[in-house]
Amino acid sequence: MKAAQITKYSKPFQVEVRDISVPEISDYEVLVKVKAAAVNHLELLIATGSVKLIQDYEFPLTLGNELTGVVEKMGKKVTGFKVGDAIYSRLPLRKIGAFAEYAAIHVGAIAHLPGNLDFVTGAAAPLTGLTAYQSLHEELAAKAGESVFIPGGSGSFGQMAVPIAKSMGLKVIVSGSPQARERTMAAGADQYIDYTTENYWERLHDLDYVIDTLGPGEFDRELSIIKPGGHLLSLRTGPNKRFAKTMGLAGWKQKLFSIAGAKYDHKAKKKKIEYHFVFVRSDGEQLRQITKIIEENQIIPAVDAREFHIEEINEALNLVATGHPQGKVVIRF
Repeated sequence: MKAAQITKYSKPFQVEVRDISVPEISDYEVLVKVKAAAVNHLELLIATGSVKLIQDYEFPLTLGNELTGVVEKMGKKVTGFKVGDAIYSRLPLRKIGAFAEYAAIHVGAIAHLPGNLDFVTGAAAPLTGLTAYQSLHEELAAKAGESVFIPGGSGSFGQMAVPIAKSMGLKVIVSGSPQARERTMAAGADQYIDYTTENYWERLHDLDYVIDTLGPGEFDRELSIIKPGGHLLSLRTGPNKRFAKTMGLAGWKQKLFSIAGAKYDHKAKKKKIEYHFVFVRSDGEQLRQITKIIEENQIIPAVDAREFHIEEINEALNLVATGHPQGKVVIRF
């Protein structure tokens, strides 16, 4: 089968498409014939070695973290699925490999494909869906009636986070481009701030939560609009001691992350705010909950119109790294 692999961490990196054997499956795994795989910034972080302190890989490594496909074969102890089922998955962090014609996936990481999504749109849902779900339910433990602001939330993350937050009874505020206002409000947002004409830090105050998608440049402004006792969770700014302990990393890694995140922890603590960093994990049961939200709200993730196949993996990665895709970039098989 064809697979897109790297043989070492490097900056810049080059992915090679190789012919390798179809993977064997264990008793608790399914063999999936891949139909589509989404390309994310996470692939860039993995290939350059930027996340090797969180997860280090053996080489050669088949890249790719989320996919859709059809169950081709099942391990002896797999239940809840049958051959021919359409599934979607955020692959377990320790065993990625979506950029291949076949993938062996633990049954605990898959769920049936939502009925309103096809293989291409479905490939754009699991990573952002699980990130939003785990951020709101686990990291923040948000409660009905509380408020959450998502700066830069008009993109693929917001498409999933807004309806998930609304399903929890939260007041949801989003900032983004004027073009995305109508779509974001239709997804359930209570308030939309057009970043081209308004500054969110002048409009908002005393919020319970901010989920940051923009990175460290916005940290101080985001802190300024959260009330004491509130929480700032970032997808981009960087890990801290809390994150390392939650992930169960080795003591020396906890010390490193404690040093790396000290500046952000200190700033947050001065304002009596807690800083979180999240790194999404696979979870089939949570995906089933997300499926219900996708189907009930008829969510269809935006996918960039350009069609890529595995032979064009480097072009697809380059678009994610330097271009401005209009939705998720997807490899079609």
